[in-house]
Amino acid sequence: MRVVVDGFGSRNLAPALHAMLARAGVELIIYRPLPKGFSLHIEHPRRLHRKLAVIDGRVGFCGGINVLDDRHGRDDLPPRYDFAVRVEGPLVADIHRLMRRLWRLLNWRAMQIPRPLRLPRFPLPRAFAEGHAATLITRDNLRHRRAIEDSYLSALTGARSDIMIACAYFLPGRRMRHALMEAARRGVRVRLLLLGQPDHLLIHSAALSMYDRLLAAGVEIREYQPAHLHAKAAVVDSEWATIGSSNIDPFSLWLSREANLVLRDASLVARLRRGLEQAYIHDGVTVTREASRVLPLGLRLRARVAYHLGRLLLAVTGLVARDEF
Repeated sequence: MRVVVDGFGSRNLAPALHAMLARAGVELIIYRPLPKGFSLHIEHPRRLHRKLAVIDGRVGFCGGINVLDDRHGRDDLPPRYDFAVRVEGPLVADIHRLMRRLWRLLNWRAMQIPRPLRLPRFPLPRAFAEGHAATLITRDNLRHRRAIEDSYLSALTGARSDIMIACAYFLPGRRMRHALMEAARRGVRVRLLLLGQPDHLLIHSAALSMYDRLLAAGVEIREYQPAHLHAKAAVVDSEWATIGSSNIDPFSLWLSREANLVLRDASLVARLRRGLEQAYIHDGVTVTREASRVLPLGLRLRARVAYHLGRLLLAVTGLVARDEF
């Protein structure tokens, strides 16, 4: 068994757990482990944010679900709201190749020689590929820097009737904001289900600064309240949907390694739409333009400062052009 975990997301990984995995024969690599002490190294924002798994080369998983106890050991707490897709068929090979490539890269960086990783020799069933059209889209810092963002933009600009997005960390760049607002202005119903219980105050505060402009354009916003919303999913009309690890924020769209599945099967798109609509209607609290405008002065100031601070930090580091955000 081989496991790759992100250095930032697993910064609290207990040494005892690491040792236990090693004794069980699990090969563990930490992607960009955090250095000890304080550091502002430019590479730190470039994290491994993908959530992928392949078992025996036959079954794959892609989504936004982390491997953690999201109830913190308490059965009375509701679970996070999140999605993942179970995959069978030829698409599993695509996921497997992607994971194998990263494993080899990390071993090379560590100056280790990995054991051979081979795709299974047994034939893979083709039922999934024939019955449910799906494509794996990744974001990296070489050939696929804009792949997930471009996929979103293509779907949004081509939308005819309905857009629904559930997103944990929502801080879109200029092109994404304009695509959402233009869709709403031309009569497309645009609904956003966003985080109602924020765990990263800076990102949430910056997102609040965008609410008024989105609402003014006709975009509908609700905040999910029962638990932590961790989903990264979207549906456009009845023809396009995506589930994966990518948020709509600078870190996911321009910096981190991400992986999304794009679904074009009508039955799967409809199933996801039903789930999102149920959460949107029953578990979301509506954000009105009036409420957005009368936020306490301190909160409004914090939102604007957070937004402009984020733009400045991204521009100063050179990670993202300032005019993109």
